[in-house]
Amino acid sequence: MTTMSGPGTVPARQRDPERTRQDILDVAVKEFAARGYSGARVDEIAAKTRTTKRMIYYYFGGKEQLYIAVLEHAYSVARDAERRIDVDLLDPVAAIRRLAELTFDHHESHPDFIKIVAGENINNAEFIAKSKALAELNTPAVSVAARILERGYASGVFRRRVDAVDLHMMVSAFCYFRMSNRHTFGAIFGRDMLDPGRRDHYRAMIGELITSYLTGDSGAAPAFS
Repeated sequence: MTTMSGPGTVPARQRDPERTRQDILDVAVKEFAARGYSGARVDEIAAKTRTTKRMIYYYFGGKEQLYIAVLEHAYSVARDAERRIDVDLLDPVAAIRRLAELTFDHHESHPDFIKIVAGENINNAEFIAKSKALAELNTPAVSVAARILERGYASGVFRRRVDAVDLHMMVSAFCYFRMSNRHTFGAIFGRDMLDPGRRDHYRAMIGELITSYLTGDSGAAPAFS
């Protein structure tokens, strides 16, 4: 069925503000990821969304506010995936492995997220620090890990103590490095870390690294207290 349009017809995009806002965010993510905060242009984002600069400012307030919204959106996608894990149905070892694999999958499938995080680190987290929502958005990443760790220590299966933030750092370090340093690593060592033939190997590696660390003998490593 064809929808008739005429001089008095309001375009569907204008009738659906949430869709318009999401379309702007989707394009802005790619623009900021490709060009960084200073290089991105609101005019270019407007052109690619077939809207206007004035409309973008109406929804977000300005370039800085749009960029912060992009950061919040990018992190919320990652956190939503973590919230969907029903860790209580898995034993602690399987649950922590699943969490590591989920981070691996997310980072691989969201290269723009990697670029945006890299840019924000270059800017010393200037814009992340201005977002009140981001601290709350990232709480699930820590709380899910904390729940798994608590069960693992209670059952005795986890022997080496670490807190949830440190665990998150360990997992993120491997998964983020694989994406962010792909080109330099490849140029130096001649190995593409995104080679499909090695994907399962790397995905299993992060799971084994984390579970082996937690379940192994702490030896001389100082325990977290």
